[in-house]
Amino acid sequence: MDLILWRHAEAVDHPDLADGLPGDRADLARRLTPRGEKQAARVAAWLDRQLPEGARVWSSPAARCEQTVMALGRRYKISEAIAPEAGADALLELIQWPAGKGPVVVVGHQPTLGQVIARLLGFTEDDCSVKKGALWWLRHRERNGSGETVVVTVQTPEML
Repeated sequence: MDLILWRHAEAVDHPDLADGLPGDRADLARRLTPRGEKQAARVAAWLDRQLPEGARVWSSPAARCEQTVMALGRRYKISEAIAPEAGADALLELIQWPAGKGPVVVVGHQPTLGQVIARLLGFTEDDCSVKKGALWWLRHRERNGSGETVVVTVQTPEML
């Protein structure tokens, strides 16, 4: 199973920097900046060339994630399991890791994406930093009778 974790591209700041909370109405409405739109388009063009037609695509309900995933030009589903402040367990259950079939793309947020990466790769830290607009492509495979997760690639908009 392949899992592509794609952090939303650069977005405008929360309008209430002092009291706004991740996942509140204003946070979910935040949109990409013009730079973020370019980041999403650049990564989406690369990713579209790599993905087979049957890849499943999931997005957080946040506007910035939907804008990011729309750049890919493929059908996608929205899930609260990827919303801001969602947990790694909810994301992994949604995509049925590692038993799911075929590649899955998840467009979401920090710290959830970083927590999933850290867990799957066995990092000693609970979290891994994921740059805005970047994606991590992970693969689960069976090797010598046991499962392992490997990094296929890490791409950032600046690298493409």
